[in-house]
Amino acid sequence: MAETEKPLLIKRYASRRLYNTETSDYVTLEDIAGFIRQGREVQIVDLKSGDDLTRQYLLQIVAEHESKGESVLPVDVLTDLVRSYTSGVQSIVPQFLASSFEMLRESQSKMMENLTAFPNPMAAVPGFEAIRKQQEAFLKTMMGGMPGWNASGPAREDDTPAAAPDDIADIKKQLAELQKKLSKL
Repeated sequence: MAETEKPLLIKRYASRRLYNTETSDYVTLEDIAGFIRQGREVQIVDLKSGDDLTRQYLLQIVAEHESKGESVLPVDVLTDLVRSYTSGVQSIVPQFLASSFEMLRESQSKMMENLTAFPNPMAAVPGFEAIRKQQEAFLKTMMGGMPGWNASGPAREDDTPAAAPDDIADIKKQLAELQKKLSKL
């Protein structure tokens, strides 16, 4: 168990081949993506210099998936990311992304716990309504440009709104304020 708590060390050789120090064999980017999907933390270092190359390779994995048509990031989000590097907002973006994904992980974990503990898991989750609203706001931002999504969330067959009009108005107001701040920077 302690073995899986520390990151899996991958060494990059001068030939640019990636070596799994745990299994003593060479791995590909797809192998590394598989380790991450299984829940392993991965650290990739240059054998000669000792430089940490993890970010570089994780970005390369994301870029390859995006280029294969496995798009997760809408063009608007990618554009905003590029802008954040040149606008001085880069200190806000990592915190926003980290907290958004942490919120997603926590809510998924709570949902899974309650699926096994209660016959009606949705009713039993403490604070479910607040989590649902946060997830809708996050998904709306992340999925805004994707087919099948509209201003109120995923396209639905029925006419039930995804959130109360006041919630949507609050989200729009917050988004407008952020856009103003970004344009000033």
